[in-house]
Amino acid sequence: MQAMGAAVDVSDIAADLGRFERVAVTGGLGFVGSHVVATLAAAGRSVLVLDIAPPPDLLPGNVTHHRVDIRDVRAITPTLREVDLVLHLAGNPSGTVSVDRPRFDFETNAQGTFNLCEALAGSSVRKLVYLSSAMVYGVPRTCPITEDHPVAPFLPYGASKLSGEHVVSVFKHALGLPATIGRAFTLYGPGEDPKRAGGEVTQFLRWHLNGEPIRATGDVDAKTRDFCSIGDLVRALLFLAARGDEGEVYNLGSGTETSLRELADVIGTVTGRQASLISDESITDDTYRLVADTTKLRGLGFAPRTSLAEGVRALAAELGDHPAPPAVDTIFRRGQRVGVAGR
Repeated sequence: MQAMGAAVDVSDIAADLGRFERVAVTGGLGFVGSHVVATLAAAGRSVLVLDIAPPPDLLPGNVTHHRVDIRDVRAITPTLREVDLVLHLAGNPSGTVSVDRPRFDFETNAQGTFNLCEALAGSSVRKLVYLSSAMVYGVPRTCPITEDHPVAPFLPYGASKLSGEHVVSVFKHALGLPATIGRAFTLYGPGEDPKRAGGEVTQFLRWHLNGEPIRATGDVDAKTRDFCSIGDLVRALLFLAARGDEGEVYNLGSGTETSLRELADVIGTVTGRQASLISDESITDDTYRLVADTTKLRGLGFAPRTSLAEGVRALAAELGDHPAPPAVDTIFRRGQRVGVAGR
């Protein structure tokens, strides 16, 4: 069962968020959602969590929970009466799962988003924020990536998230649903499930803390990422809620480029023990530079607060000496098994 996340300081946009008294968060018990819910509750908002998982034993007094499947529009619709803001975070977050179970991925991410938009159309909601993914870009042609970069996903996950974007956009333009879209880059932070989390920061750190070699795929120098802490992502989402323009798309990242070798070096420095890095260079599907141009997000007044070293240090303290090891293989096509999880 997912525990509640940690609240993030959003006092700099408290006045802008003040117009949203009642907030619904789909996927509010997930990795991102639990931190968003904790932050909104600490800010005094009345929060409704919509999640397929049962609630944790303790919820803040201003948080209520409805156990619903986003794929069931009949279950969603009655819960959304009189909400001011909806943060749509529910869905399958795993590219690996999307290859193994493409129908589940599409029904959850694309059809689930359609169900939510249909339930909100004609309601009194003042803003919908949809969390999409940088995976919609596919293999980048330029770096850093701006929001007008062509979209050409190569995983079912990227296609389902892009389908969700199209649904949100047409409901905005044709039916007047006030909505904004954010594309998250590579996330990390406390609360990730090792059975689902495929991001390099968490995987690398879990291996290292267990005294094992760090396993990577591709060229560890040419493969670069934009690593965004969960705290910065939560703030970015709430900046979109408070200040994001309707109908617009925003990259959600740090804007800083880091290679996998540099990430391993940061982990070694933070933990005081040199990291051992090994890589399968026969797998090059995602050996590319995936880094956000965050000019548009910064135009809303947002700036990241957590450096990679600070974020890794905090996550290492949270995980402890012997955390559960990664349990997700990295695959890009059916039948392929990279085996980064060591299985």
